[in-house]
Amino acid sequence: MLFPEARRAVEAAAGELAVHDPAFDIVAARAEAQRVALAEPREDVGAVRDVDADGVPCRLYVPQDAQPGVVVHLHGGGFVLNDVEVHDASARRLANRTRTAVLSVDYRRPPEHRFPAAPDDVDTVLAWLAREGATHGLDGPTYAHGDSAGANLALVAALRHPGRFDAVVLIYPFLDPQQGFDSYTTAADGFDPREAAWYWAQYAGSPADLADPDLAPLLAEPDRLATLPPTLVVTAEHDPLRDEGEHLAVLLAEQGVDVVATRYLGQTHGFWRHDRVFPAAGQLMLQVAGFLDGIRSRRSAG
Repeated sequence: MLFPEARRAVEAAAGELAVHDPAFDIVAARAEAQRVALAEPREDVGAVRDVDADGVPCRLYVPQDAQPGVVVHLHGGGFVLNDVEVHDASARRLANRTRTAVLSVDYRRPPEHRFPAAPDDVDTVLAWLAREGATHGLDGPTYAHGDSAGANLALVAALRHPGRFDAVVLIYPFLDPQQGFDSYTTAADGFDPREAAWYWAQYAGSPADLADPDLAPLLAEPDRLATLPPTLVVTAEHDPLRDEGEHLAVLLAEQGVDVVATRYLGQTHGFWRHDRVFPAAGQLMLQVAGFLDGIRSRRSAG
């Protein structure tokens, strides 16, 4: 059953123009998302500054008394929508709760820049971070974090760069362009599968891309999945992406990866970013902080 706040959110969104509607305007939708985000209250963070990571714009958040390391955050939005500004409030909370610097990546988006532009931008940021991170106080452990399409990019980054991350956090990851799991018909509350298909169509540069593990990481070979560091996979009960995220968690467990998987009951896709609407969002942020604290403790003990 949907929790009351989730039910109200689904009802409120029912009249919005769907992304797959021919009248949908991507540029206008991006501008409106920024307008709404700029009106939201934002927590203070010790320091916030925009940085250029070899041509990829990023925003760096450093909390007071930051612990060593950095969280590389990759925003959701179906690869097409949202940016570092839309995710600013969430990135601030992430930095403050984890007591860790957060580097939010403004990767290129389709349809202007199709696959593999986004994962290639993440590669560029990681190369910059390896070379310049210490000068920005970002030495120490590195964590990958993303929600929805951003979780896809975080997972792909970890698969492309074995051993690069100390942990990976995937919030309702967007993984399966074939929509082959039951939750697309049994749990699609507030996220129409036609919308998901539209996002994949914008992202892929060609039909062949839909079978590329760097776009659809569930297709990655088992030995590649086995290279992942400790991974937290979070799903929402009422989300068409639920089953693919949980299937990923099973695949990782079978490969011996240290994986924790949590399903948030009563929640819909997108709840993580809206802590003023969904009480579970605040708890999830604390769960992520606790997960990373555990990784730190094991790292220091080892």
